[in-house]
This record gives sequence, C-alpha cells and structure tokens, in this order.
Amino acid sequence: MRVLRVVIRCVLLAMALAGPTVVARADWRGFRGGELGSVAQGPVPPTSWAAGDEGENIAWKTPIEGRSVSGPIVVGDTAYVTSSSGYRRDRLHIVALDAETGDVRWQREFWATGRTFCHPTSAVAAPTPASDGEAIFALFSSNDLVCLELDGTLRWYRGLAYDFPKAGNDVGMSSSPVVVDGVVIVQIETKAKSFAAGIDTATGQTRWQIDRPLESNWCSPTVIEQDGRAVVLLQSAGGLAAHDPLTGEQLWSFDEPCATIPSAVATDKSVLVAAGGMTALGRSADGDKAEVLWQEQRLAPGSSSPVVFRDRIYVLARGGVLNVGDLASGERLKSLRLKGPFWATPVVAGNYLYCFNQDGVAQVVDISTDEPEIVSEIEMGESVLASPAIVDGQLYIRSVDSVWKIAAPKRSAP
Repeated sequence: MRVLRVVIRCVLLAMALAGPTVVARADWRGFRGGELGSVAQGPVPPTSWAAGDEGENIAWKTPIEGRSVSGPIVVGDTAYVTSSSGYRRDRLHIVALDAETGDVRWQREFWATGRTFCHPTSAVAAPTPASDGEAIFALFSSNDLVCLELDGTLRWYRGLAYDFPKAGNDVGMSSSPVVVDGVVIVQIETKAKSFAAGIDTATGQTRWQIDRPLESNWCSPTVIEQDGRAVVLLQSAGGLAAHDPLTGEQLWSFDEPCATIPSAVATDKSVLVAAGGMTALGRSADGDKAEVLWQEQRLAPGSSSPVVFRDRIYVLARGGVLNVGDLASGERLKSLRLKGPFWATPVVAGNYLYCFNQDGVAQVVDISTDEPEIVSEIEMGESVLASPAIVDGQLYIRSVDSVWKIAAPKRSAP
C-alpha cells in the first residue's frame, strides 16, 4: 500500500510539472460538421460581434481570391476553404488558413476539367470539402475532385467530367462529399447523367459506382450509424436510400418524393428527411423499406437543411420562419420569424442557434426555453450562403469573398 501511495504521488507530481491538461479540440470536417450534424461540441462562441470587418469579437477577417458558397472546414489548427475565379470560373482554389491568425499557409490552384456554368448567386466552389483528418477532399461544381495532404501536397486528382461528360446543369452542382472508412463518396445527379461513387481515399480509384435517378439534385450524402455499422444515405427527388459505403449495396429505401436541396439529418433513433413537409423514418429497417414514424407538412424546410438538437428539430422555412418541432411526435411547437431568405444551414452551440441569411445578416437565437428568442442581429456586409463551422468556441463564417473568425478575446495570464 505504501508503494502504491508513492507511485500515485509521483504521477500527480509529474502531471503538475507538465502544466494544465490539454483538452482535444473537435474538428469540423465537412458540411454540417460531418457526423456532428450542425451541432458544435465544447465552448460556445460569442453571441454578438461587431458589424463589419473588425471590432468586438472579430478575431480576424481574410479575403479569399474568387467566389465561394462552400462552407469552411477546420482540421487541427488549420481552416480550409475553396473558391473559384476567372472569367469562365474555371480556376479552382483550395486555401489553408492559420486558424489562430487567419494568415494564408498555402494555396493550391487547378484548372477545371468540367462544366463551370452556375447560377449567379452560386459558384463553382459550392460543395463543402471534407476531411478524414489526414487529407482534404474538395469537390467542385465542375465535377473535379481533388485530394490534398493537410500540408497541400497533391495526393490525386479526378476529373469526373472525363468519365461522365453529361453530368452537369446550368445552375451548378452543390452536393458535398463525405468520407467513410477509407472511401470518399460523391453524389452527382442531373437530368442527363446521375451517379454516386465511392472513391478510394488513398489512390483515387473508383471502388464502386451506382446509377441514380435522372433528375437534378443538390442534396449531400449523410452518414449515420445503423446496427453498429456506418451507412450512407442518398436523397433525391425519388426518395431516400441507405447504402453500404464500402460497396454501394442498397440496404433499404424510402420511396416517396423528397426535397432536392435540404439534406437529411439523423438522431440516435430516427432519420429526418424533407418529404411531405418533414418525415421521420425508423433508423433501422427490418426489411428493404423504411418505417415511417411521423410526417408533418408544417415542418417543410426551404433551402437550408434541418437541425436536430436534444428533443427538437429546427427548420428554416422558405419565408424565413424558424419552425420548431417535437422529435417524438412531429408536432410543430413554435414559430419565430427571422429575416430571410436562407441558404446556409444554421449551427448550434450551447443553447444558441446561429442563422445567416443570404444578405449576410447573422441572427442568433436563444433556444434554451420553449419560446425561442432572437438575442442579436449583426450585418456582416457580405452575402453568406455557406454553412458556418464552430470549433472550440470559435465561429468560422464563409462569405462569398472572405472568411471571418468570431471568438472572444483571449485573457492575459495573471
């Protein structure tokens, strides 16, 4: 026993000499934070900041060459963003920013190999990149898929337009890739050619490819855990299907018309998809068809994806109204009118919902009670169509031209 006490004292002394414990920060590795589902972990960012380029709680603002409506991702101490520039929008940029200072660490530029037509409000840099913690996978509306090491070294490049020249439309593509177990999954659907593919993260080779409905679609794949395994959900106008991310095999489906812009979101018990307003599906399927738990027309989303937090679902309707629904029953509980329109999917931190409309007006909503309330409204001064990222109490906002970091000032050591 005495020996044990001596060992414990030595361990405690070593910990004290080593200084304070470092808590690992949670990365934001894709659209909606990847598996985080638009809900941040850890500290809460400021709920108000100065309007414009600098001032209270604005840590930095960095202009980025070109235009973008893709969201930022954060891996370790680096934020990664994409953009597109040039008269034909055919110059594709991937930029790494120091998360502490906003300085550009490196920038890589590529020529688009596919179609670069897109709606004036959008950009060729529309899909949000994804990361597995070891590399960055950036997909562009031109169907160019780039894999870079975290230091900017090119691992591989796929011009998917070479294989699928008809896959494109005149308003642009925006489905964001996801990464699962060594496979990056892309969903590219148009009226001329539609497919989904699983591409090896190490080599860039296609592991599997499946045909998809010939309809224009802008939804992003969603990854869930089902019966102890990863499953990827592919949503389109014709329905929602669950697939094995390693083989592409279809596991089950929901065969009713779904929205083609807002993507599905999952809880530990259900999958929420924009169909018939909003539909809740059983997370596990006994057969090849999904079980419908409830359906509520009054929870229909606009262009941004729904957000689930605790026992509520939050949906931004087309008119700029925030609707709050009960997860168990689908009953619409409350509504709050915000200033719209919205493209960016909101994010949650603590008890706050951060919403950014197309005109760059940030609206922070307190959702801690049954009566949601707007606590701040900030004019960013630039259009925001990209979903923000939150890491370690720091809010990263991507406007069409710049990246902001919103964070409370660091306190000096006493």
